[in-house]
Amino acid sequence: MKLSLESISREMESWEKAGVKLPSFDVAAMRAATEESPEWVHFGAGNIFRGFIGSISQRLLDAGLAKTGIVACDTFDFDIIDKIYTDQDNLTLNVLLNPDGTVSKEVLAGVAKGVKANFADPAAKAELKRIFRLPSLKMLSFTITEKGYQLRRPDGSFMPVVEADMKEGPEASRHAMSVVAALLLERFSAGALPMAVVSMDNCSHNGEKLKASVVEMAKAWVANGFAPAGFLAYVEDESTVSFPWSMIDKITPRPHPRVVEMLAGDGIEGMEPIVTSKKTFIAPFVNAEKPQYLVVEDRFPNGRPALEKAGVYMTDRDTVNKTEKMKVTTCLNPLHTAMSMYGCLLGYTLICEEMKDADIVKLVKRLGYVEGLPVVVDPKILSPKAFIDEVVNDRLPNVFMPDDPRRIATDTSQKVGIRFGETVKSYIATGRDLDSLVSIPLALAGWMRYLLAVDDRGEAMEVSADPLKDELQAKLKGIVWNDPKSYSGQLRPILANASIFGTDLTATPLADKVEGYFVRLLEGPGSARRLLEAELK
Repeated sequence: MKLSLESISREMESWEKAGVKLPSFDVAAMRAATEESPEWVHFGAGNIFRGFIGSISQRLLDAGLAKTGIVACDTFDFDIIDKIYTDQDNLTLNVLLNPDGTVSKEVLAGVAKGVKANFADPAAKAELKRIFRLPSLKMLSFTITEKGYQLRRPDGSFMPVVEADMKEGPEASRHAMSVVAALLLERFSAGALPMAVVSMDNCSHNGEKLKASVVEMAKAWVANGFAPAGFLAYVEDESTVSFPWSMIDKITPRPHPRVVEMLAGDGIEGMEPIVTSKKTFIAPFVNAEKPQYLVVEDRFPNGRPALEKAGVYMTDRDTVNKTEKMKVTTCLNPLHTAMSMYGCLLGYTLICEEMKDADIVKLVKRLGYVEGLPVVVDPKILSPKAFIDEVVNDRLPNVFMPDDPRRIATDTSQKVGIRFGETVKSYIATGRDLDSLVSIPLALAGWMRYLLAVDDRGEAMEVSADPLKDELQAKLKGIVWNDPKSYSGQLRPILANASIFGTDLTATPLADKVEGYFVRLLEGPGSARRLLEAELK
């Protein structure tokens, strides 16, 4: 069996015998309806889209609640469209790795077709323009990662590609945000048709970030004579073009060899991953955890699919914001970062293996239940305690999830201000005792120790990518991993940096605590283990 429309039709019994659920709707009819009256376009054709957003479309189609599917576009790695979408007839094999050791397999067919969001390709450009001029289009959604919305370099200047797009106009668009703005200009020219532009990326205030970038492109084109002034008013008016906020949560690691072997044993061929020219590691299947959450602000000026019928929480902006804060500042992300710092120091390469370590389990439980829950932002639509329960008891220990602490450790300097700083600020605002915090200063001390690039055995280890890595490591110069006396206050300037931690920690008792823990982490082999054992009794 190979993943294709012919195979799932001709060899239906074989697929079902292999435990694979097949679409129950008429795929050909859906694709014809989508071609004529598309309602949903998505930018970012990678795994989180294929395994999560694609399954939402499937649920609606299977239930007869939708007649059209999604037009999937990639803005960065066009090989994905050719080698993953076209070569598999736009189908995805979704493999859910359940905590109880079972596996759920399903062929997803909710994507009508794949298109390259590439204005250098005349056919792709013409097709996207055609779609965006149609009144039927209701929404454009995104999973392009937070950096996909960025127009500027760290020094505040425009990226060269953005500057070129602003000067050369919509027809020459290259950057993802330029392409979006150009397509909205098409829609404006077709009669200022309404639609929703929905970020589903895992970043705070994602709709706000998306809108700011699109508006900045629109302003530049109006100023440079490429668009009328009315176009800017069109994209700024949320009654015509809305930018709903959302919160998304689902772990979709890179495709794992163990899953390829399992599928081959089921008689399913051609599942081997590929590496594209842009270095994307991707396969015809997606392996992912079962839990998934999508909370979306219900602001759709041209209507929308019945997303709530497929498990999406539709609500107001304030509730989306609270849900995102609950996850990012308390219930998931801080736990991930804390355990990843010590996981790297202790030599772990799998999150699930860390959850067999009693000391690390104590670290994350104290961080979530004892230190986080008292100041958690409660969105009401989800229970914060139940969310942590699922994270600690089901999601993190899932032995079938090949997630790596080194992946979580990426870009930590960009995360600690939200993942730990918000709780610290809440303690200060409510007059709570900062001295009662243990897991947070342990996590921060562990991060500083991790930056020394030596593990708990004294062996060199690679530090994950981080935009501040070189700067921070330079500030730690002179500190020796097995010599506490080599510490002479090098952490103080770092801990005083409110842009990293959300507040000046040296103005709180936490700086002294972090320093104290850090010095104890310099006591040679086994110091990380001894610190965790001593502080998390």
